[in-house]
This record gives sequence, structure tokens and C-alpha cells, in this order.
Amino acid sequence: MIDILKLFVALAVGYFLGSLNTAMIVGRIYGKDIRSHGSKSAGLTNTLRVLGKSAAVFVLMGDILKGVFACYIGLLLGVYFSSGDAKDCVSLLVAGAGAVIGHNWPVYFRFKGGKGALTAVAVLFMVDWIMALVCLGFFVIIVGLTRYVSLGTICATLLFAVISFVPIFGNTLYFYIFACLMAVMVIFRHKENIHRLILGTENKLIF
Repeated sequence: MIDILKLFVALAVGYFLGSLNTAMIVGRIYGKDIRSHGSKSAGLTNTLRVLGKSAAVFVLMGDILKGVFACYIGLLLGVYFSSGDAKDCVSLLVAGAGAVIGHNWPVYFRFKGGKGALTAVAVLFMVDWIMALVCLGFFVIIVGLTRYVSLGTICATLLFAVISFVPIFGNTLYFYIFACLMAVMVIFRHKENIHRLILGTENKLIF
């Protein structure tokens, strides 16, 4: 019962921290609702396009920090699950998932948020930095070759879901659920990007 309560706390804390949508907050400081401009997404890429580099830096820091803080609180709650040699901090996974859910559907902004990719990356580094580096490297390669940030995000997310099942990483069932949930959320939030990629109308990143 105590562990269930701790997991509920982890989810709630993660969600409310994730709901602090940095792009929305920075956009309001700049006098704009970021959801009404560009791709209409409350995230880093759209902030860079609409508000510029300075605003994007604040969004970058904010989205990363809220994911890190959420996971740190989950880690402190200390709910673990072991299966053979594999061991995962379930409260960390729950808090991280909560942060991404909050970013995507923020309670403070009428449940209209970003796409969760940057916060998901921060969470992934807190969960398993080796897997995070592998996925980040894959993301950079895809974006470098195609200049499509959305395609890089989708491919890296799918890679994360796939390699989470590789035995060498020593994950438990709860990690598999976490990985699949994260992948589904990120890809679902990129459904419009996928449609534009198919049509060839997706915006490319200008270096």
C-alpha cells in the first residue's frame, strides 16, 4: 500500500512539474501564444522558429530541468522492482512518464502542450544514460541527413523502444511498459508531422 501511494505521488509530482510548459511561459513573456504561430506546437523547435534563439535557450533549459527534477523526486521515493539480475526504480519511471504526460497535456494551459520530445530525452538520461546517448546519436544522424527534426525524433523514439528489450541492458517488465508508453506518446503527438512528412510538406531545419 505504501509503495502504491509513493507511485501515485511520483506520477502526480511528475505531471504537475511537466505541466509547467516552458514554451508557453516564455511565449507569454514575449507577448505571444506559441500555439497560434508557426507549427502551433508549444515546444522547442517552434519556439526557435517563431521567437528566436534566446527564447529557445530558455525553453531548452526549462524542458530539461523539469524532467530531471521529476525523475530525481521519483528516485528519492525509492520504489524498486527486481526480476532476476534486472532491477528498476519504478517510482523514477512513473515520475518521468508523468512529466512527459504533463508536458503534452498541461493542466495549467487547458491540456494543450508540446510534443514531449525534449522532456522525454531528459527523462531518458535520468533513467539510462547509455541508452539515451545511443538514441541521441541516432537522432543527430537522422536530422543531419534529412534536416527533419520530427523524423529524427520519431526514429530515435522507435529505437529507444526497440533497444529497451535488448537483454544486455537488464531491464524489467516495468521498463518495457515505460519504454512503449513513451514511444506511443511521442509518436502520437507527432501524427501531424508524420502526415506532412508523407506529403513532403514538413518544415526542414535550417542550420
